Amino acid sequence: MSSQTQSAVSFDGTIATITLATDGGLNVMSTDAISRLGDAVARVAANPDIRFTILRAEGKVFVAGADIKEMAAFDTTAGQRFGQLGSSVCDAIESLPCITFAALQGAALGGGFEIAVACDFRIAVAKAKIGMPETTLGLIPGWGGIPRSIRLAGLSAAKRLMFSGAFISAEEGAKLGLIDAIVSDADALDTEIKNWITRFDRGGPAAIGLAKRAIRDGRDVAAFADCFNTDQAREGMTAFTEKRPASWTKGG
Repeated sequence: MSSQTQSAVSFDGTIATITLATDGGLNVMSTDAISRLGDAVARVAANPDIRFTILRAEGKVFVAGADIKEMAAFDTTAGQRFGQLGSSVCDAIESLPCITFAALQGAALGGGFEIAVACDFRIAVAKAKIGMPETTLGLIPGWGGIPRSIRLAGLSAAKRLMFSGAFISAEEGAKLGLIDAIVSDADALDTEIKNWITRFDRGGPAAIGLAKRAIRDGRDVAAFADCFNTDQAREGMTAFTEKRPASWTKGG
């Protein structure tokens, strides 16, 4: 049976929340489950008012990985389709113009780790584990986790994680640059993420989206030029000269 992990979307002003949950079970990503996550991400992408997105989960884990029972029946063609689907969803998360957070209340392993590293930032409880255990199953990460983990942690550290399949603590993940902040428990996740959101309030939403695009494609000059096609650039520079907050800030 395919994983019944669901992806619910809620909107609160400029903040979107995608919540992964599985009734009576662990969150795992089957074809259907990753497709549902993709649909949720598309709903967020279609809302131009969203400045921040939180990807969170209910239950013991964030995501325990891809659905091994489903993958056990794959041939090369099915593996190709599954890899392309998961990659497209993780790419869509990374491509959101808003700032994204993965709130890790539990383990983010395999496909769950790949989803987390597609977000801009990862906030984890101290007990959370992360890792890429695919090689212990005779597989490798196939949803973009390899290049993203290399960019975040460096080639040598990413190799150690992949080749060993080891789970590491949130603390060790923070030392490698894979975790951005650690909190004591799940109740503290919301407070910590709110603090991060407040920290980024002054950044123009359009400029942040263009900065994220430049990070992905390396074309910073083109993104800089495109800033001048936005009303926000005019507003930001005018606000500076008039010594007032820009209109998109809480003080604006």
